[in-house]
Amino acid sequence: MLLSTILQAAAEAGAGLTGFGAALGAGLAAIGAGLGIGKIGASAMEGIARQPEASGDIRMSMIIAAALIEGVALFAVVVCGFIL
Repeated sequence: MLLSTILQAAAEAGAGLTGFGAALGAGLAAIGAGLGIGKIGASAMEGIARQPEASGDIRMSMIIAAALIEGVALFAVVVCGFIL
């Protein structure tokens, strides 16, 4: 009930608000992905420094996690682009 009221109000507000929301969403997705990948890289480097013999496993896990984050961020930016 409340969601439908909010959606109707947003539809009446015009396309300017929609464009602003899409641009804000794309920007937040890019910033979130950058922060997430940075955190993964920092944690991986710390883990490799603590256990150099496990560097191959840590590096592979880091690459997989970074690829998943990048995929979600790309999906979010594409959805925001379709909204425009």
